[in-house]
Amino acid sequence: MDIFLKLEDTVRRYEDVLASLSDPSAASDQNRFRKLMKESSDLEPVVKTYTEYKECKQTIEDSVELLNTESDEEMRELVKEELNEARARQEELEQELKILLLPKDPNDDRNVVIEIRSGAGGEEAALFASELYRMYSHFIEAKGWKTELVNYEETGLGGIKECEFMVKGQGAYSILKYESGVHRVQRVPATESGGRIHTSTATVAVMPEADEVEVEIDPKDIRIDVMRASGNGGQCVNTTDSAVRLTHYPTGIVIYSQTEKSQIQNKDKAFALLRAKLYLLESMKAHEAEADARRSQIGTGDRSEKIRTYNFPQGRVTDHRIHLSLYNINQIMNGDLQELTDALMAADQAAKLAASEKE
Repeated sequence: MDIFLKLEDTVRRYEDVLASLSDPSAASDQNRFRKLMKESSDLEPVVKTYTEYKECKQTIEDSVELLNTESDEEMRELVKEELNEARARQEELEQELKILLLPKDPNDDRNVVIEIRSGAGGEEAALFASELYRMYSHFIEAKGWKTELVNYEETGLGGIKECEFMVKGQGAYSILKYESGVHRVQRVPATESGGRIHTSTATVAVMPEADEVEVEIDPKDIRIDVMRASGNGGQCVNTTDSAVRLTHYPTGIVIYSQTEKSQIQNKDKAFALLRAKLYLLESMKAHEAEADARRSQIGTGDRSEKIRTYNFPQGRVTDHRIHLSLYNINQIMNGDLQELTDALMAADQAAKLAASEKE
């Protein structure tokens, strides 16, 4: 089978990488050393799983041979039990190997930039957007990742019109990319005296971080404006011209960064966010098959373009892409997204596996 030829090639490559890393001269070239370390960590799970698969295969062969020669009934029962366990485990490992060999999203190990915007629903949508920001902040903290706020535009009642923040952590994009799309909330707003349930939306866009080498920005294409930070008081407001607004003429993208007291730091963050947005645009052009899917995920804030609904009266969160409903809305809003993200990753892998088997 092709899968086993590929696995044998993977084992040989893993052994070559380990041999290169053990060479005393490997550390002299830090870039090459980092690449080898990265490749080693990527290949290791495949090699370990394949090694266990071969051990199971050998156990099955040995057990079958023993059953053909063993006459003691008690011993035969023990061998049969071991044989059944090995066969069951072999099937599990074969499935795991198929998933491990699926083409990996090249952006999975990147840091990310997340943009949250209030959508349909006025002030209630802005309040919901702020709750989504809090939800992600708690989830990111629990994962041991770091966040850096780029922009945070508050409304009068404590909601947010929009915010952008960076997330730094191993594999951040691989998990958070499924959050891109329109999120819908159904509940009785605090401002509603009649007790009627309202529906509001907020959009979430998750973009892989890009470095300066990958996205070159021509200075002639940029206008940089500096100004005083704005807001409803607190740390985002200061008395110096530290806030930075970038306008990218070719795309019309406008970036505003105001969370740092230093103009240089705000400028750096603004350019990082602009690079992420431009990288996403280029990715969409390069992978035209994915373009429509990405656009629909990011959405416009319209109620009809939803990926997930948060229904407070029923205590329910439903992800419409995988038809999963969970009845622990309070825990989820407090950042417990693990069950959701695990289910989304599993569904994505299953879909890719089904597609690869059709090819």
